[in-house]
Amino acid sequence: MSYLLCSRLIEHFFLTHNHHRTTTMASFTTSLSATFASLSFNHHHHRSLLSSLHPSFSTPEQPQKPLSLRHKLTPTKANPSDINTIFFDNTDSEEISTFSPPERPEDFVQPPSFDEGPFESEDEIARAYEELYGAAYSGETFLGNDVYAMDSKVKKTTGFGSKSKKEKVRDGFDERVVQVRRVTKVVKGGKQLHFRAVVVVGDKQGRVGVGVGKAKEVIGAVQKSAVNARRNIITVPMTKYKTFPHRSEADYGAAKVMLRPASPGTGVIAGGAVRIVLELAGVENALGKQLGSNNALNNARATVVAVQKMRQFSEVAEERGIPMEELWK
Repeated sequence: MSYLLCSRLIEHFFLTHNHHRTTTMASFTTSLSATFASLSFNHHHHRSLLSSLHPSFSTPEQPQKPLSLRHKLTPTKANPSDINTIFFDNTDSEEISTFSPPERPEDFVQPPSFDEGPFESEDEIARAYEELYGAAYSGETFLGNDVYAMDSKVKKTTGFGSKSKKEKVRDGFDERVVQVRRVTKVVKGGKQLHFRAVVVVGDKQGRVGVGVGKAKEVIGAVQKSAVNARRNIITVPMTKYKTFPHRSEADYGAAKVMLRPASPGTGVIAGGAVRIVLELAGVENALGKQLGSNNALNNARATVVAVQKMRQFSEVAEERGIPMEELWK
């Protein structure tokens, strides 16, 4: 700022005193020293002094730009003509390239294939399996051991921490779950949740039973109902064509069931619990119809009641004291 001020003062001095060319050097030095002595380092004083010396110095003060804007760098743009890099300039795009593996050494020996060699027989595979995991099927062993493999029908005994297993009762009866429902019992402290299962058991030889049981777990409820069904086994009268000897109707609660005999080849035409009871009883040709409620337990028990009303021809002839041939006379 001092350099600019001095240059302006010298220029102004020569412009105003141009007609006094004969002034001596001593007077010029004296007047210049007096002018410098009256200056101040304040920027506003400099501006006021320049304005008083010449009207052209009275320009408005402009704000100074930040340092970051003073030195603004312009990015250098790349010229596309300067790029001379070319990749794969000697390859043909239409040429098919093939992989050429390195040559094998002279002492290379081809390893044996997985499929080559003698195949293992089924007995050898069974022996290896039994040696690792035990017998695969119940009562079958290839190592000569007296083993008895448990199947999927084995159930664990109820109780926490019980490791003992018991085999399912093998009495020739098949089990089939008809219904599993969640029931609640309202007590003083709230509601108790249980499961009720309806199970039908039968040997498909004329014996069938219906049972019901409740427990806190589904497995326990099914076990209880199966035991209850075995306690209520009945015998179903059938002819040599695996059908009923005559018609029968029965009701249990609001459920009403109608049963009719059918000719050979008809099959079991029924639905719901009635069909399950007839199939496990061994009936192959019959007609059944539910006329009342849709409750599975009541319909199953109504079917049992309808079957209990049936009688064989031999029983009726014995009660009457006549031979069977006279029943149709």
